[in-house]
Order: sequence, then C-alpha cells, then structure tokens
Amino acid sequence: MSVDREGPLLIEGPVEVVADDGTVSVSDRFVVAVCTCRRSRTYPWCDTSHRGHRRPARPATPPREREGGGA
Repeated sequence: MSVDREGPLLIEGPVEVVADDGTVSVSDRFVVAVCTCRRSRTYPWCDTSHRGHRRPARPATPPREREGGGA
C-alpha cells in the first residue's frame, strides 16, 4: 500500500471495500486507487478530483510579541 497526503491510497488488488452502509465495491485491478478526500464521483475509487482542490496551507504562527512594549 502507498499513502500520499494529497492523493489516494494505492493498494495492490484485487480489493473489496465495504462502506458504512454495507455497500460492497470490488475491483480486480492490479493496483487500485482508493479515494481519501471524498471528492471522487466514483467513490470509493479515486478519479483524481483531488488534483483541482489542494488543501490550504496552514497559517504561519504569529511571532511572539516582545515583552515591555519596547520602542
């Protein structure tokens, strides 16, 4: 299995995915891309929809103010 923070889980197939509602999705491909962002129109399989939606960068931590109000 291969994990990419900005993309899908790549799993050597065949793969069977069971959803929360009990729905079973099966793929017999050699490598299966399982969606982790839930943007895919073919969920649970990845259709690369994540490429158009990058996660926003974390805001920079503001520098600590100097004590004493210095001038």
